[in-house]
Amino acid sequence: MVGIQNTVEQLRVHLRTLTQTIGERSVYLPENHKRAAEYIESFYGDIGVQAHTEPYRYQTFTVANVVAEISFCTNPSNCYLLGAHYDSVFGTVGADDNASAIAVQLETARHLAALKGREELDLTVKFVSFALEEPPVFGTRYMGSRVYARKARKEKEKIDGMICLEMVGYSCHEPGCQGYPFPLMFSGYPKKGNFIGIVGNISSKKFTRSLSREFQRNRELPVVNLTVPLGGWLLPSVRLSDHSSFWDQGFKAVMITDTAFFRNPHYHLPSDTMEKLDYTFMAELVESLLIFFRSHR
Repeated sequence: MVGIQNTVEQLRVHLRTLTQTIGERSVYLPENHKRAAEYIESFYGDIGVQAHTEPYRYQTFTVANVVAEISFCTNPSNCYLLGAHYDSVFGTVGADDNASAIAVQLETARHLAALKGREELDLTVKFVSFALEEPPVFGTRYMGSRVYARKARKEKEKIDGMICLEMVGYSCHEPGCQGYPFPLMFSGYPKKGNFIGIVGNISSKKFTRSLSREFQRNRELPVVNLTVPLGGWLLPSVRLSDHSSFWDQGFKAVMITDTAFFRNPHYHLPSDTMEKLDYTFMAELVESLLIFFRSHR
């Protein structure tokens, strides 16, 4: 459905802006961090989608989650949240971590917005770009996703499933280039990193399965899913993103990922730059997300 080449070109535009024009978006560079938020909010305006910021204080300055929404009907039965953090770790421009996820988020919104008035879907998708996720903020109450998830629980926001995009742009094709945490390396998972992973907890099992089923309709992007018990605490590496904030508040949530440091050798390094990414891989993920959303008729 998506014009893959057009999506590839637009993904490159987002990566170039976030990692080269703006650069490092860490908490130690508040001006760059703010420029990234402004770029995201401005993009939604460019595609005719209303967006707003939800500011909060961190130390001596203000940061903000950026929120946009595309709704196809009044009182939809299906309300999803597609989230990604837009900060980078100190010392890197963070192409895969996590500009790749923001780019996929924005391109999914662009294509979904173009369907309004053309398709009748029983669906609302909220797009939330989280302000802070990387150290030294990770695991504290100042994480953008924790701020949002606490508020969503307090206000009883309807979220039928939260989809967290975390490092979604790196692929590798040599046998053995894909690693796994113990004991998953003994479980027969693929040895090549040409797939996208979906990780959910037990209470999100049905949601994980429905996503995986629709993703499998896109034969250009293999998908592997994993369901973890006890909120992922027995396998700490599966909690290292914004989905865990929603797990902890009782929401159904999954992480969609290229598996981060189990595949990408540039994780949290200055070498995490845009030329390392696989833009066709990312464009196919946009396609898979759209297949899932368009299944709600």
